[in-house]
Amino acid sequence: MNISPDVPLWQWEWIILNRTILFTWLVMAILVIGSWFITRRLTSGPRISRGQNLLEVLVMGLRNQIREVSQQEPGPYMPFVGTLFLFIVVSNILSIVPGYYAPTSSISTTAALATCVFVAVPIYGIAHQGLPGYLKQYIQPSVFMLPFNIIGEFSRTLALAVRLYGNIMSGSVIGAILLGFVPLFVPILMQAFGLLTGMIQAYIFAVLAMVYIASATQNDQGPAQRQDTDNTDSQTTSTHTPTS
Repeated sequence: MNISPDVPLWQWEWIILNRTILFTWLVMAILVIGSWFITRRLTSGPRISRGQNLLEVLVMGLRNQIREVSQQEPGPYMPFVGTLFLFIVVSNILSIVPGYYAPTSSISTTAALATCVFVAVPIYGIAHQGLPGYLKQYIQPSVFMLPFNIIGEFSRTLALAVRLYGNIMSGSVIGAILLGFVPLFVPILMQAFGLLTGMIQAYIFAVLAMVYIASATQNDQGPAQRQDTDNTDSQTTSTHTPTS
């Protein structure tokens, strides 16, 4: 039983094409083509297409969630957080297709997504507060907390990657094991449960990314605010992680 999508499909010299890369390209192509197909005939009239209607509901939902989490206007964060959410959702939903392996069940994909968040946090923080204001939060409440705050940045990025990988991979493993014992009904139920888990995990990942960005863009970030951020992380995980 091979539970990892990191299976080489083609290799030339040191260049390796595995299933994770192939299915990541597939998800990206679906998002790009789907976005072009839906947005090529946008209209503000009373009669809109089903695709535009679905897209508007999705965009408005994401904007409301970002505004609620960050207490800021969602415009600057919408492209990044929305892309993360859509990529993870489409990656997980396609797992019902036979022969498809979700890229998010590979630690390399989740690590890359978490790295994007790790890089985006200081970019948004510096753009919002300036470099001195952003760096100041690392020496709060005293300069002796500098190494601990830096370790905290790396540890929450690691947790972000492992959480998504663990939940998606565990669902794939359980489904594969049950397929060997009860080959029909239980795997179908597990697939349905996996779809729900995949959508919840996409939501959790996007919300946590927004929480981390909001913590870096709020002025006068002190230990109390950092504690609130950690509490939000814990509450989101405990509330929405069914397979943990």
